[in-house]
Amino acid sequence: MAPPLIQLKDIALTFGGAPLFDGVELSVSAGDRLCLIGRNGSGKSTLLKIVAGLIEPDRGSRFVQPGATIRYLPQEPDFDGFKTTLAYVEAGLAPGDEHYQAAYLLEQLGLHGDEDPQNLSGGEARRAALARILAPDPDILLIDEPTNHLDLTTIEWLESDLAQRKSAIVMISHDRRFLGNLSRGTAWLDRGVIRQIDRGFSQFEAWRDEVLAEEERDQHKLDRKIVMEEHWLRYGVSGRRKRNVKRLAGLHDLRAQRRDYRGPTGSANLAAAEADKSGKLVIEAKGISKAWGERTIVDNFSIRINRGDRIGIVGPNGAGKTTLISLLTGAEPPDSGSIRLGTHLEVATLDQHRDSLDAKTSLAEALTGGRGDQVMVGGKPRHVIGYMKDFLFKQEQARTPLEALSGGERGRLMLARALAKPSNLLVLDEPTNDLDLETLDVLEEMLGDYEGTVILISHDRDFLDRVVTSVIAPEGDGKWIEYAGGYSDMLAQRGADLSRAPAAKAASEPGTAKPAAPPSASKRKMSFNDKHALETLPKTIAKLEAEIAKLQAELDDPQLYAKDRAKFDKLSAALAKAHDEHQAAEHRWLELEMLREEIESA
Repeated sequence: MAPPLIQLKDIALTFGGAPLFDGVELSVSAGDRLCLIGRNGSGKSTLLKIVAGLIEPDRGSRFVQPGATIRYLPQEPDFDGFKTTLAYVEAGLAPGDEHYQAAYLLEQLGLHGDEDPQNLSGGEARRAALARILAPDPDILLIDEPTNHLDLTTIEWLESDLAQRKSAIVMISHDRRFLGNLSRGTAWLDRGVIRQIDRGFSQFEAWRDEVLAEEERDQHKLDRKIVMEEHWLRYGVSGRRKRNVKRLAGLHDLRAQRRDYRGPTGSANLAAAEADKSGKLVIEAKGISKAWGERTIVDNFSIRINRGDRIGIVGPNGAGKTTLISLLTGAEPPDSGSIRLGTHLEVATLDQHRDSLDAKTSLAEALTGGRGDQVMVGGKPRHVIGYMKDFLFKQEQARTPLEALSGGERGRLMLARALAKPSNLLVLDEPTNDLDLETLDVLEEMLGDYEGTVILISHDRDFLDRVVTSVIAPEGDGKWIEYAGGYSDMLAQRGADLSRAPAAKAASEPGTAKPAAPPSASKRKMSFNDKHALETLPKTIAKLEAEIAKLQAELDDPQLYAKDRAKFDKLSAALAKAHDEHQAAEHRWLELEMLREEIESA
């Protein structure tokens, strides 16, 4: 087994009088792809900061392999002191790092490098922060919610980039598809301790259920043993006094073990307050268009939405998803075309702008509107504490200011506010942001049971596949097309992902797209990274050839195997690796040289 690059032993930390961790152990070796899983509030982000060396625990040790480089992606990056995004990214480079990588990664992530960091949107800030940690190509990447605020195009680019890197990765994310595609190990933070297995996230839920079932059986056995000992205490006290005292002490220990047991956190109890049924027709749009200045957001779009439909809207940031929803729900008039809304519509909306709430307001006041201790849920009063518990808030959090809540807790608060209003049309903008996996499961079940209609914007591919009945995707120049099924079905029908043009631009019916033709050489161009690779690969190839010759010379010693078997094995492995890298570099250089010739001759 490879020695750990970083290791935590017996970590303990207490916040506000309550232990957050007690005896946490974590080990990360070269090449590991570890997902850190846990409920909202379990301390995942805090633990990642301990791994990064940003927080000192109350007890325990942190070991980092000498010379190992670490880069940490926080949920909220700090841009203070930087005039441009390029300066911010370059500040993350170490001596000897390739400075061109800063500009290249910003370009790949859709930024120019001259943006003022103080004026960035949430998505732009996240992309700049990603460029900063990826540019140095560190030994260890610690990434906290890397997909937050990113559109699907960028998420899929990030997945591809991380999959090709040699860095060990510890990742926290609510995006199940992202975790399933990248992770090869799982660390489950549960009730202050870590359980770690060498299986990726795709197998986590089955393993978790096995662990909890075994725990329940153990508690049942403990309860039975306590009953038996209590029966003996009442009716079987006889024999030597010394033996009886010892057995009585054992019973006290069993009771203490039972008393100290912290059972698993329950599930959220999400339920939408439903109004009377709407008419069968919910929304009918005919040839609607909308433009902002010279930019067309929606161009001649038509759709019919019936009661019970679940519509997902996807697309890059800035494509106009929120504008499209505003048009469909009648919140904004189209420039041309018509919108017809069905009868008896009651709309409840969840938007992604959580900052609209006063950070100093308490949790209870945010739910009650500052009016007493009652929440109106479906037109009926409920005590705020009981309603809070449905969304996994504790009674003592009632007076907690919103600024002290985690991202996941703020997400549950926004859901609680939206679902309290009677509705038969739910409009949800990024409902999955920061929600833990268990709450996501409950949200999916709630939407499945909801008898009304749902229109939602999401960048969570797994959530879309599980929930929606059709997906609306942008095709460029204000064109939008509806595809039957979930996100994966949309990709299959469209013939391309959202980062590329669709295979068939104006298909008359969803599902008629054909595979896209490869671009002609005249339309292709070499990226910044391609040009740099073409210039530097010959030097890399020459360096590898020299290394291969040196290793081969050492291995030619006929006595080496007998004298030093470990050295022989080490040199053999290094030679095989150098040969692989040499072959890959030659292939890459040949591809780029052929591309250059095609472009120049076109």
